Formats: sequence, structure tokens, C-alpha cells
Amino acid sequence: MGLEAAITAEGFMTTQLKRVINWGRRSSLWPMPFATACCGIELMATASSRYDLARFGAEVMRFSPRQADLMIVAGRISIKTMPVLQRIYQQMAEPKWVISMGACASTGGVFDTYAVVQGCDQFLPVDVYVPGCPPRPEQLIEGVMAIQRIIDEDGIPPKGPDGKRIPLGIALQPKRQPVPQPMPLTLN
Repeated sequence: MGLEAAITAEGFMTTQLKRVINWGRRSSLWPMPFATACCGIELMATASSRYDLARFGAEVMRFSPRQADLMIVAGRISIKTMPVLQRIYQQMAEPKWVISMGACASTGGVFDTYAVVQGCDQFLPVDVYVPGCPPRPEQLIEGVMAIQRIIDEDGIPPKGPDGKRIPLGIALQPKRQPVPQPMPLTLN
């Protein structure tokens, strides 16, 4: 990989242990998908060959919370599934991060009813919000890259005085512009 040319046979390389550990963490994120609606289709598309989430080290989707360190909440969360989501989050190993993908997971979306939770951040510490209904795979990749930048900066998620993890609450801004319609809309 070119490293052999940079280091002589007798030489050695120095770095900080924290940087090596953070490099290993950022390069091997293991996502735990919690997809309940149409955002789950975009999550699957992100892992497909066209968008290739494997380029960012998040190739292996883990369906066991004990093997995952990144939870991706995609879709609406009902009141009945919220305890299940909390249990899965508690079973994940530290350090762990959460991405809220889509309008339904972040704010409840168009489902302003008694049965749908109006944002999973009421019950989980969300690190990155990915907007959209549903968001494009490129936006989810940008969210994963934001988690990787977080890991590079400090490594361990910050904790408050009560010992609970403080959510980072980074909101991504969509980068694409809608295409104008080919014909103007007129109402009679």
C-alpha cells in the first residue's frame, strides 16, 4: 500500500494512540438499521453497489445491537415500537452514535397523530439529522461522513454531569436544488 516505501527496514513510525484508535473506529463503523418505512428503501439503496457505503467503512450492516456502534433510525416510530428502539440502543456497545434519517424519524413528518412519536430525539441522543422525505442516499452518506468527522475530532461522545451522553444534534443541509417544472401550473 506504499507504506513500505516510506519506512525503511530498520525504521519506525510514531503517532498518538488516540489517533490510531479513532482511525480504526471511523474506518469500521457497523450500522444497526432500524428502518420502518420508505426511508428504509433509501437506506438499502445506500448500501447497494451504485452508492457503495462500503467505501466509508460502513459495509457490514449488523442486525445484532451488540455488534453495532452506529444506529440509523429511518422512518416513523410508533409509540409501541419506541421501547423496542430504546432497548436496542441500550444494548449497543459504547461508544455509539445515532443518525436520524428522514422527516418522520426527526420530527414525526406528516404523521402528527397520537400513535407516532414526534421525533426520536425525545428518547435517544441523536448525533446527526439527515433531512428529507425520503432523503437521498447521498445525504445519508454525508451523515455517515459527519459521524466520521466527529470520531476524528474527539473519539468518545461527550457525557453530561449526570453521566448520560450529550447528543451532538448536527443537522445537515440538503445540497440539491429542485428542478423547475417544464410547464407552469395554472389554476382555472
